[in-house]
Amino acid sequence: MSRDEFKPRYQNIVVMRHGDRIDNFEPSWAINAERKWDPPLVEAGKTRSFNTGRKLRQNLGFPIHRVFVSPFLRCLQTVAGVVSGLCSQNHDPTRIDPTILKVSVEYGLCEMLNTTAIRPAMAPEDGDFTFDISECEATLPRGTVDPTVEPVYQKLPRWEETVAAARNRYVDVIKALADKYPSENLLLVTHAEGVGVSVSEFAKEELTVYEVEYCAYSELQRSISLGKDNTYTTGTFQVLLGKVVETGISYYPVSSTNEDVPSES
Repeated sequence: MSRDEFKPRYQNIVVMRHGDRIDNFEPSWAINAERKWDPPLVEAGKTRSFNTGRKLRQNLGFPIHRVFVSPFLRCLQTVAGVVSGLCSQNHDPTRIDPTILKVSVEYGLCEMLNTTAIRPAMAPEDGDFTFDISECEATLPRGTVDPTVEPVYQKLPRWEETVAAARNRYVDVIKALADKYPSENLLLVTHAEGVGVSVSEFAKEELTVYEVEYCAYSELQRSISLGKDNTYTTGTFQVLLGKVVETGISYYPVSSTNEDVPSES
């Protein structure tokens, strides 16, 4: 093994919110919708997702190896656009090289299952949010799904989980996925609260995130070193605060305000 293999390297995690959801632009959509709690993207959201994928491709400075996504339709459609932007050849969204990265559905990245994030009138009456993983995967670009990956969370949290429990879940799943693939850079597509937590939890100072725009994303980074026994030693994740405002995430120090919660994500 060469000396270079012992030098510190870095693992990067990008945590992104989905694109523009239809019920925030067309209120009448929910009247006849069977799954009122699972709105799709509007066309502008699909366009934003594709353009964000191109932006990541041009500006990140490192490759994305794997993508993990919430099972909610708006997140799945966002990944379809982002992956197209990341992988399409000559920016043609119909031509994707599936060998560039792989995509997996992760329950732990799901929406906060409570009335803080989901309007009571939109939630299923029995609190049973159902997803067919094969249908979820069919939404993703052909050839990109990795069927060998086991999700960190094997099922959804129960309806009316607390905000604190949801925030802890987001932290846990970010850390667990990073530790599962320490030598790879990951893109996690989730909801506003998950993106907000990725900033407030990993910042060096206490922060309140009060706004996360559609397709806004944070960048987390930590050092990793491969030892003689082929095990990884990892550092502590730090959020690159200098970049989050540019992508659409707004925050301020906790000491200056009361805690706020990004809603309807």
